[in-house]
Amino acid sequence: MKVESRLHLFLAPFFLLVALVYGFWSHWEPVGSAALFLTFGLAAMIGGYLALTAKRIDARPEDDPDGLIEQGAGDQGVYAPWSWWPLAIAGSAAIAFLGLALGWWIFGIGVVLGAVALVGWVFEFSRGQHAH
Repeated sequence: MKVESRLHLFLAPFFLLVALVYGFWSHWEPVGSAALFLTFGLAAMIGGYLALTAKRIDARPEDDPDGLIEQGAGDQGVYAPWSWWPLAIAGSAAIAFLGLALGWWIFGIGVVLGAVALVGWVFEFSRGQHAH
């Protein structure tokens, strides 16, 4: 996490400098200046969070400059390559964004379908006694 925190913490002053220069040259145009200052804040917050997290947890194999690939072997989490739920979520998101352009009623349909797909994805492995 140290590499990621340093990356964000080194980018934060750059974004601050760009925001100040842009604000000065554009006579403090509100949208662009605000966006660049918010980008500075976001980079600083992410960098600070990652730096605090790096101090709290043990070093990862990626943080060791002399580390080997096999040091990262082991359980990486659960992944279901046969799951159809991500496709359903992507389709419902497409319907929802289409609804923003065409009509609010289509957006509502996309949100409902997205909620159903999200619940299905979350509870994919939690069927218990109700398994088919």
